[in-house]
Amino acid sequence: MFLYFWVMGRLKIYDTDMSRESILAEREALYLSKSAEQKIYALLQLNYVAVQLNGGKLLKQPQGKGILIRKINV
Repeated sequence: MFLYFWVMGRLKIYDTDMSRESILAEREALYLSKSAEQKIYALLQLNYVAVQLNGGKLLKQPQGKGILIRKINV
């Protein structure tokens, strides 16, 4: 069995035989090694992917009262 995590712009697959603590330590070390600019760029990339997966529609939209999270009824 495998665990999937989105880590700094990449999808990383972890084997479940690894302990959760070692996975978290690896992810934390990677995050802490990045500059502020790289972290912001990774966040923007994640937002871009989220919009693409949502059919090109934003996940959050202005509604006159700030930004509200809208649930789309399908």
